[in-house]
Amino acid sequence: MAKLLTHEEASKYIGIDPKTFDKVFRSNPDFKRFKLGEHTERFTIKSIEAFIDLKETKLKKI
Repeated sequence: MAKLLTHEEASKYIGIDPKTFDKVFRSNPDFKRFKLGEHTERFTIKSIEAFIDLKETKLKKI
């Protein structure tokens, strides 16, 4: 079973500032996440890595 990461854990896993995580990842509709309420989201390592691979494959700036 995949662990659900908080916003802070996800940004730390990637090695970026939480504000950059918001701008690059959370603002993009292609990035998959779990909504646990109106203002609560969680992320999996798999979804983070898949999003990075998607952007890398398409050679788009993230």
